[in-house]
This record gives sequence, C-alpha cells and structure tokens, in this order.
Amino acid sequence: MELTGKQKAYLRGLAHSLHPVVLVGKEGASEAVIRKTHLELLAHELIKVRLGDSAEEDTDTLVDALVSGTEATLVQRVGHVAILYRRRKKQPEIVLPK
Repeated sequence: MELTGKQKAYLRGLAHSLHPVVLVGKEGASEAVIRKTHLELLAHELIKVRLGDSAEEDTDTLVDALVSGTEATLVQRVGHVAILYRRRKKQPEIVLPK
C-alpha cells in the first residue's frame, strides 16, 4: 500500500505517543520477530519497532525484512525506531485522510 505524504504525516502524529511493542535484538528479523510484528499489526494497525544496536544486520535490512515479511508499510524510520502500518481488513480503527 502506497501512502501519500499527508497520510504519512497523519500516521506519524498518531504514532508519536506510542511505545515500541516489538524489539529486534541480536538475532535480527527472525521468524519469531516477524510473527510477533504480524500479531501486533493485527491488534493495533500502527506500531513502533525498536531495532537493537547489537543486531548483526544494518537497520535498513532489518526494516525491509519486517516490511516484506508482514506486508506492512513503512511510515518512517528515525535512528533505531521504525513506524509500521498495515490496515486491518475487518474493522479498521484508523481512517486515513484522502
């Protein structure tokens, strides 16, 4: 799903007060981390992910693996924090501006 600049700005505003719910450690984007990210996206639609300093892969590679593994959209990545969004198929909570 491709987001417009206005939609990304709206999602960044919503994510500002969120705390990271997925922590990526030295194991990187393992199957367990991708599964946890998938479950959190089902529950919340918009999440923050904390990328640990000790990961063997660089942060861009980790974010790409999470995005492709969960079919989410990257809203923003600043340092070691990424914001991911995936619209829920049934009963979405977040209504994006047009």
